[in-house]
Parts: sequence; C-alpha cells; structure tokens
Amino acid sequence: MSDKEKTLLDSVPTGLYIGGEWVEAEGGKTFDVHDPATNDVVRTIADASPADGIRALDAAVAAQDAWAATAPRTRSDILRRAFDLVQAHKEDLALLMTIEMGKPLAEARGEVVYGGEFLRWFSEEAVRIAGRYGLNPEGTGRMVVSQRPVGPSFFVTPWNFPFAMATRKIAPALAAGCTVVIKPPALTPLTTMFFVKLLEEAGLPAGVVNVVQTSRSSALSAPIIADPRLRKLSFTGSTEVGRKLISQAAEGVLRVSMELGGNAPFVVFEDADLDKAVEGALAAKFRNIGQACTAANRFIVHQDVADEFARRITERVNAMKIGRGTEEGVSIGPLIDHDAVAKAQELVGDAVERGATLLSGGKALEGVGSFYEPTVLANVQAGSEILREEIFGPVLAIATFADEAEAVRLANDTEYGLVSYVFTQDLARGHRMIDALETGMMGLNVGVVSNAAAPFGGVKQSGVGREGGFEGIHEYLSTKYTLIPVD
Repeated sequence: MSDKEKTLLDSVPTGLYIGGEWVEAEGGKTFDVHDPATNDVVRTIADASPADGIRALDAAVAAQDAWAATAPRTRSDILRRAFDLVQAHKEDLALLMTIEMGKPLAEARGEVVYGGEFLRWFSEEAVRIAGRYGLNPEGTGRMVVSQRPVGPSFFVTPWNFPFAMATRKIAPALAAGCTVVIKPPALTPLTTMFFVKLLEEAGLPAGVVNVVQTSRSSALSAPIIADPRLRKLSFTGSTEVGRKLISQAAEGVLRVSMELGGNAPFVVFEDADLDKAVEGALAAKFRNIGQACTAANRFIVHQDVADEFARRITERVNAMKIGRGTEEGVSIGPLIDHDAVAKAQELVGDAVERGATLLSGGKALEGVGSFYEPTVLANVQAGSEILREEIFGPVLAIATFADEAEAVRLANDTEYGLVSYVFTQDLARGHRMIDALETGMMGLNVGVVSNAAAPFGGVKQSGVGREGGFEGIHEYLSTKYTLIPVD
C-alpha cells in the first residue's frame, strides 16, 4: 500500500455518524474492512448495534421538522456545495472505492462523476417541487394540491457502487426535506463515511444524515424498519433480501423503493453494426468487473452473426489486463470476495457441462485476492444456470436466436426486468423492441443507460419505484389535497 493510500485511509473516520457527531458503537465493537485485491485489512471501524441504529433514528426524527421547514433554496445550496466538494475530492473518492471495492481507478473516477450528478440534479429539483391550485368541476370549492416530505427515511445500500448508490438516495431525500439514516455495506463502508464528511463541510445540519455501518445488517435494520416513526425504506440489493424487507415494511405500511436483481438481455440482430455491438457489450458486461445490476447477463445473438460477434469479443477480452485497480492499464480488478469467485466458477462449469464452448478465461487466478479471469462462453444451451441467475462477475455468455419473435421470447424469459440492450439498425424494429421487452429501462444501440436525469428502476421482480430524473424526488414526497369552499 502506498503512502498516499495510507494517508487517505487515515482521513476516513472510524466511528458512527449520529446527530452530527462521530461516536463509538455500543460496547466499542468494531469490524475490519479489507482490500479484495490483497486481502489486507485497510481500516477497522465501529460496528453498530441495533441500539445504535435506534439512536440514529432518534437523531433523524429530532431533525425532521426543522429540515422540512428549511427553505428549498437553502437545501438546494447545501446539495450544490456538496457537489462542488465532491469534484474537489474526486481523486480521493475514486481511490477509496478502488481500495475497498476493487474496481479499476478509471472506472472509480467515472463513478464519482456519475454519483456527483445526483447531487447537482437534485439541488436543482429542490426548488421546483410544485403543486396545483384550481376550481373544482362543481364550482363549489378551490382545490389546493401540495407536496410534503415523507419523513425520516432508512437507506440500505450495496457494496458494488458505494458512492453512487449513496448519492442516488441521499440527494433526493434531502432535496425533498427528509432526514436520513443510512446503513452502508459492511464490505465497502468507507466511501459513504468519507462522503458524509463532505456533506458536513457543505453545511448540512446535525442529525439530517446519520450513518450506521455494521457487520450485523439484519439485526440492525429490523428494529429501525419496525419503528413507527420511520416513514420510508429504500434498498438496493438482491431480490431475495428485498422481499424480506418489503415484508417487514408492510407491518408499518412504509413507503418503499426497491432496486433489486437483474438478468439483463443483450440482443444483437443480424443487421446490427457489430463494431458498436462489441463496444456496447464490453461496457455492458465488464464495467465494474461485471458486478452491476445493469450488467448484461444473457447475450442473445442472431445465429447469422453469432460466430463473428464471439470472435471479436474474445479478441478484446484476451487483451484485458487483470490486477489491482490502482495499477496502470488494469481493466479487470478483483471480485468482491471469494464467494463471488466460487459462484462465477460454478455457473461457468454448469454451462460447459451442458454444452457451452469456452472461448476465453474460465478460471480463478491463484494467489492472493479474489480474481476471476474475464470469460467468454459461446453456444450456451437452454436450461443453463447462467441464463437464469444473475452472474455478478466478468463472464459473457452467448446464446443464439433465429428470428425476432424468438429473441423477444428469450429476452423476456426471466422473473427480472431491470434493463435490456438491443442492437439493430432497423429503427422500426427498435421501436417494436421498446414495446415488447419487459424491462424498466432499455439501451438501443448503447451499452450504458444510467444518468442522473433519467428514472432508474425496473419491473417484475427487479423492484418498485424510480431513482433519478424528475421521478426520483417524488419517492420522498407525499401528496396533500385541501379543499377551500367558495364563499
């Protein structure tokens, strides 16, 4: 580890952030954060208990009324200052993510840019929360429709995009006038903790955002969700965990936003520009080492171009450099842990046993760290687990189709519906696919769709609600209607 990395890590607080102060966890309990590329412990931090979680909720509840009453322009200015501070600390945030999560430094910089845009976007939306006023149809009264903050919110964020997933939830909540308790992931908590320092520097009042990292996620979350003072739950993670949280939230009829699992189809038609399709495939599959809910999971390629597509992809994959994300030229860093490596190996092994052709990669790297080779599989057969389960690793699996109807059937053959990708030069076909594919988002001739100005979210078992765009702030607002009689 370099001196620069050590200095940066020393600047990250080790405590919980509750009521505007960094405090120890109950009983002084701690846990270690590791670098997945080296297995080294990089920071030992406070390990929140369920009681600490309630303390954080106490602080959020105490701050709620004052924050809701804060002028929209003031909330906007704080978010804008936070955006500016993020730009000033871009390299620190990027390096911190690379250390604790493993993604290449160039990609981490991209995440800082992407995540920062939620701060800027919602700083602008904070002053545009609107209602309506007008005479009712009967002419007997005037209708006033206003928007109010939902109230104290609890966020559970994932390890794969530790900065962007925090800003994507925190920014709209603050813009709407809601206070927050956030539980960052135990595998990558440091980025959120560093970011909250920047929020504090931007002038955020004490208690508006509270951070309780823990190694005991379920134990901490359950009493917060069960507390009648909580009004909103937002979670990004697996569908399995999401179902459990929805069930817990039902008891208090909480507002929920759930961004859950994905099984994204990447459809390449026979008329596709293969150069663009290959570039799109590399971005959709190998960004973040394949560890993204938006990662293309099933490459559904027309039988006439499948061999050429596979050849071009394999050539590019064979040139990828594997290593620690801080190293020059690295495009494939470590997976988050050894369990992720084992899962990738299991899915690849099952596909090969069922008749798939291994064109590149296909094994874990020996030595320290949780590395898995970027892998290409062709001729993946129906029934293979890799077509059913979210891979969350650098494995590109190609299956073929004969006509448009079959492509649609294969693409929709999943309980998930987060995002899809389609490559075709036929505009009419592109519009048909927009209508036919059962996903909340779609990229047409592009491999990356996320943008702070666009609504992010899925259908079916990929979740409920939207983050980003004009729609994002409404997840944290409740509508109130008032009737004023006409004299």
